[in-house]
Amino acid sequence: MADTKLYLRPIGFLYGAAAHEAMADGLALPLAEGPIAFTAAELIEGAPGNSKARLFTARSLAESHDADLSKVLERVTAARPPFAGRSLDRPLLMGIVNVTPDSFSDGGLYDTKEEAIVHAADLVNAGAAIIDIGGESTRPGSDAVEEDEELGRIVPVLDGLSGLDAVISVDTRKAKTARAAAKAGAAILNDVSAFTYDPQSLAAAAEMGLSVILMHAQGEPKTMHLNPVYADVVLEVFDYLEQRIEAAEAAGISRAKIAADPGVGFGKTMEHTLSLLANLSLFHGLGVPLLVGASRKRFIAGIDGGEQPKSREPGSLAVAIAAASQGNQILRVHDVATTRQGLAVWRAATFGAEN
Repeated sequence: MADTKLYLRPIGFLYGAAAHEAMADGLALPLAEGPIAFTAAELIEGAPGNSKARLFTARSLAESHDADLSKVLERVTAARPPFAGRSLDRPLLMGIVNVTPDSFSDGGLYDTKEEAIVHAADLVNAGAAIIDIGGESTRPGSDAVEEDEELGRIVPVLDGLSGLDAVISVDTRKAKTARAAAKAGAAILNDVSAFTYDPQSLAAAAEMGLSVILMHAQGEPKTMHLNPVYADVVLEVFDYLEQRIEAAEAAGISRAKIAADPGVGFGKTMEHTLSLLANLSLFHGLGVPLLVGASRKRFIAGIDGGEQPKSREPGSLAVAIAAASQGNQILRVHDVATTRQGLAVWRAATFGAEN
């Protein structure tokens, strides 16, 4: 297999006591050393648009002597250290605070300093471990915002969040904004361009000691929704994120400070998005925590209605549970309370007494 790229998609998940027993018997392997185990996996060989897949049991994978396969398997199964100081033993909720007039779901609702600070505190009280502050909408069709305007929106809010019991993330593509946000207390840089928009952002993140979230997007927000095309969306997104992780490491950001986001809705049709969601477990092969941000997005309306973004909360919760069931570590959501309760009930029903 040395000359062929390998991808591994864990399947056949077990939870709770069943997972522990199967792993003890050598019948299953841990997913990112978390509480979920997998009993089999789809091994994909080749390249996007020219690949083949075979099924293997977890035992046969563990007993393989192929060095390339062992390397991929190690990334899938290895423990993830805490991200930005937060344990990943169960999914972290990232609450969204858009300090913008034009975000697709809540634009204009929290675009003053006072409203944004109160909303952030409410999200933390509801169970958010991370608060993601954004001053530029990157919805499909949106225009870029000048740095000074973006800074004027978010820095006063960040200053007002001092002492909040949550990790603060800044959602920006710009190095100047990232530096100012770090000085104001942000610990995470959430870059929807994965450092391809501003060539100085990688250096800024490394110099400021920020943890980073690298997201895949095809094209610019203004036009990304017009006609996205992929030969194989799952493998292409994986390859892109793998390359951006390598670029971040080369810039001096340790892998322990990196998380990856497949970019639901960013330059993807509904079919592309559903393919990604069905294959999220493959992205554990990146060897970093995974984030999914599907909250209130339009593809939900394409499945079962919901013209107004807020009416898509049931679908948003369904995606959160589907992602958590594949071992996803971070969920970026608008409605923290609903997601927290839904995940708590799912976990209790799935993991049983050990929950």
